[in-house]
Amino acid sequence: MTEENVPTGIGQRIQRLRHERGLTQRRLAEPAYTAAYVSTVEAGRVRPSETALRHFAERLGVTSDELATGRPAHLATELHLALTEAQSALAAGDTADAAERFTACLDRATRYGLATARPAALLGLGDCALEGGHLDEARAHYEAAERLQADEPLPRRAAAIRGRAVAHLLAGELRYACYLLESTIDQLNASGLHDPDALLLLYSAAIGPYMDMGAHARAAQAAELALALAPGATDPALVAGLHRSVARTLIAEGRTAEADASLAKAQALYQELRLHCDLAKCHWMRGYVHAQAGDLEQAERELRTARTMLASRRALLFTQQVEVELADVLRRRGSHREAGELLGSLLDRIGPDRGAVHAAGAHRLLGLIAEDRGDPEAAEEHYVSALSLLERAGAAGDLADLCRLLGDLLRRGGRVEAALDIYRTGLGHRAAPGTTTLGPAPAHPPVQAGW
Repeated sequence: MTEENVPTGIGQRIQRLRHERGLTQRRLAEPAYTAAYVSTVEAGRVRPSETALRHFAERLGVTSDELATGRPAHLATELHLALTEAQSALAAGDTADAAERFTACLDRATRYGLATARPAALLGLGDCALEGGHLDEARAHYEAAERLQADEPLPRRAAAIRGRAVAHLLAGELRYACYLLESTIDQLNASGLHDPDALLLLYSAAIGPYMDMGAHARAAQAAELALALAPGATDPALVAGLHRSVARTLIAEGRTAEADASLAKAQALYQELRLHCDLAKCHWMRGYVHAQAGDLEQAERELRTARTMLASRRALLFTQQVEVELADVLRRRGSHREAGELLGSLLDRIGPDRGAVHAAGAHRLLGLIAEDRGDPEAAEEHYVSALSLLERAGAAGDLADLCRLLGDLLRRGGRVEAALDIYRTGLGHRAAPGTTTLGPAPAHPPVQAGW
């Protein structure tokens, strides 16, 4: 049965299949029915009973479900296999191929009314768009998946909600990303739907925006809760993602050796699962760990590896974010020119609605480079641009550091009152990280025996 000729009714399907098999109406009808009955069914004047449908299906060599719905007999199995292949293409980093495969799955599932496969295809398309940095498109796919799953239990919708939250995070909407994740966690805990995979996915996803907002204590709490849930998780990719997220909290606490060990666990799982883009992100974070520890040569090596891996897989937004980290290492190693050129080209591709926190990081680094070359006016311009981006995103921790840099610059230029105003702004963000922008923390899930 070709998809181009899917009939619009049972009668038409019976007629087409009968012609393909060279049967007359009488031969199809015998011995239980008459040719006249077959004629009325094919004309659409009567719907065959279940018994008649089974009779016709047997004579035509198809299943009764295929005859009734027009769906190929093994459609569900074929779509499941096609979705698995699309997911494998995405894991390998071939987002273009994966997107084509997910689109084909979505079209086929929609054409035949197979509702169960459509959310999975939309989630895959959302992930492809996210990897490519197409944030509006990613959100649209996740929202469509969530609408299709509106009547499903909340744990089934967790992946779509997490996808939306990550898209908002990458767009610089940190507070809204936190709201989506926290409200869903609270709903799961309040409803008694303590699904370890869903909760692990959501808690792990919350660590990033918490860290960017300067809410380090809340990030550490989310990491602790996620680690408690990990033994009950059924998806090893979720556990790998957890170890990668936990490393951020360990880095912030100065526990670089433990952070590196956590990343090594994630890396081993990603290699086993052949999740190449996620493996690249481990190299990215290990580069950051080495940079924090002062091993700039190793940091540059890890970051260049991550950049090459992500760029080869067209993960454009993540590639650009790695380039900000790489530029910082290059500046610290004295390669100001290469760092400046890298950052200048970056700002043409990221900004307020696409990688706001990293765009602010690029401006901050360009400000430092300008200071190094004795150009305070250019430095101030870059610091102010970074400040605007971070205020919009609500990245409190980075804001405090930037206010210190800008305040020091103004003070050295003799603008003491302006410097004091900036210092006060920074202290306001530093005094109680996260508390001015976040509501109460999500309730703790009851960790059950066996999780």
